[in-house]
Amino acid sequence: MPPFTMSVGKSKDFKKSIKYLFKAFGLYKWSVIIALSLAMIGTALSVVGPLLLNDMMKLLLQESVDFTKLTYYAITLIIIYIIAFIFTYLENFIMAKVSAKIAENFRRQIIEKINHLPFSYYDKNMYGDILSRMTNDVDLIGQTLNNTLSNLITSMTMIIGIPIMMFTISWELTLFSMLEIPLTIGLILLIVKFSQKYFVRQQKFLGDMNSHIEEIYSAHNVVKAFNGEAKALNEFDVVNKSLRISAKRSRYLSSLMMPSIDVIGNLIYAGICVFGAYLAISSNNLLFVTSIITFITYIKLFHQPMAQLGSIFSSLQSSAAASERVMEFLLEKEEPADSNSKKIDVVKGLVEFDHVSFGYNPDKIIIKDFSFTAKPGQNIAIVGPTGAGKTTLVNLLMRFYEINSGDIKIDGVSIKDMTRSYVRSLFGMVLQDTWLFEGTIRQNLKYGNPKATDEQMIEDCKMANVHHFITTLPGNYDMILKEDSMISQGQKQLLTIARAMIQNSPMLILDEATSSVDTRTEVLIQKAMERLTEGRTSFVIAHRLSTIRNADQIIVMNNGDIVEVGNHDELMKKQGFYYNLYSSQFDNDDEQKSENTGKTARISK
Repeated sequence: MPPFTMSVGKSKDFKKSIKYLFKAFGLYKWSVIIALSLAMIGTALSVVGPLLLNDMMKLLLQESVDFTKLTYYAITLIIIYIIAFIFTYLENFIMAKVSAKIAENFRRQIIEKINHLPFSYYDKNMYGDILSRMTNDVDLIGQTLNNTLSNLITSMTMIIGIPIMMFTISWELTLFSMLEIPLTIGLILLIVKFSQKYFVRQQKFLGDMNSHIEEIYSAHNVVKAFNGEAKALNEFDVVNKSLRISAKRSRYLSSLMMPSIDVIGNLIYAGICVFGAYLAISSNNLLFVTSIITFITYIKLFHQPMAQLGSIFSSLQSSAAASERVMEFLLEKEEPADSNSKKIDVVKGLVEFDHVSFGYNPDKIIIKDFSFTAKPGQNIAIVGPTGAGKTTLVNLLMRFYEINSGDIKIDGVSIKDMTRSYVRSLFGMVLQDTWLFEGTIRQNLKYGNPKATDEQMIEDCKMANVHHFITTLPGNYDMILKEDSMISQGQKQLLTIARAMIQNSPMLILDEATSSVDTRTEVLIQKAMERLTEGRTSFVIAHRLSTIRNADQIIVMNNGDIVEVGNHDELMKKQGFYYNLYSSQFDNDDEQKSENTGKTARISK
């Protein structure tokens, strides 16, 4: 396992991320407008409450109390607070629904994006980080949109409405209390400037951690076999420490907002008390005391949205970092769209490679000027040392990657003129790395051909020598495969071979299809493959050269070039590269047999 490396995240554009975040509301603008209107009205009604209380206190201080008017004020105040509660509840209900829908849309966009990204993207990025964007980042965005936007509108309504109410009581005290606005906003902007980069790093390191855990968990047997637990733990500690440091710094800086805003609010509050007392004494007006009490109530209410602004901006920082990662992924360059959609009326299986050149990096070409023709129904074996370009050749044939120059044709039609999905439907494929999803065996077998009948499925499973094994399992074909299902790698490979048979495509690609089965099963599979490939053009990548002796043509590759072409007998007579490759493999087998025989003899003694 390579050493774990991380890249430090850096905020690219906070404003752009926030803009992208709120742009997500576009599909639900009317719901959002209704919700925010409800929040605004509910907040405005709440702001009116203390003013009514002020009028009630003035009535109580009069020599003759008008209880009818006092009762009217009390009932009005109760109704206002009930309506404000209903409006706030409806606003929260609507926003919760909208934020859940937005999170759902983000996940759908990500999964659609995954299907449209080129294979080269996955060569350069870790799977765990992509999963983190879909789960952690999207969840954080949904939570922020649910809580922050309504709080922002509520706070802004209170920041505008409360000074208006306060101005009707005392313009002098109102002007003094307004000092809290520039002081608080300046403080927030200062903290955001220094803390945003740590929120971005926090989300980045969280993705790195998910990638590391996913890698270690999927290769748990390898880690155990090579006693790599300590190394894996050390690598985890590195990324965990980085996550802890970035989280600590981001939270430390953002946590400065609330206490700092509280200090500003308390100083303004103390100043208002002193200034208000002075005005009350100098005016020698008893009723003005009630106004001072009401004003102080408004000051406490006014401090609440100012404090909320700090919490809102802290949430927006985390969400902006998550939004930046989601935006970055969704804006990745996709595979070029299919401009043509030609189809072949009757697929014969003539495959032509016409001066094909390709490199995963443009400056490093690994397949150079490759030309070859596979006639219909031929069994084409592709052999060569590791890194020769065998699997790359198949990837180009399936349009997993686009060639740099040249062309590939099937029955005279360029694969560039066909859609990718159509090209891939022409081939049944069995890879060296088995892949089975969680579901029944029946669902896995019919994955490439859902319309296949059960009779066809069973017949093909018998040909693949897997029917008997399936019938011994609990549930037979309806057994659900899971990660903890006790099925060997060889048995999984047999299932994937049967799946390719059931797909019944006109051509086949077998990439080390028998690498995980024992010798006896391999012989049976080879016989089944002979029946399967009959009449079909097939490409077989093999390291065991004994399995491709009957191939119609053998392409021998080395360093991206075709060095020899012919059948087994012709290539052996040449005594060239294939001869040396074949001989060295069997010499190694003979040496291994001799070594095993020697060990057996020593043990018997």
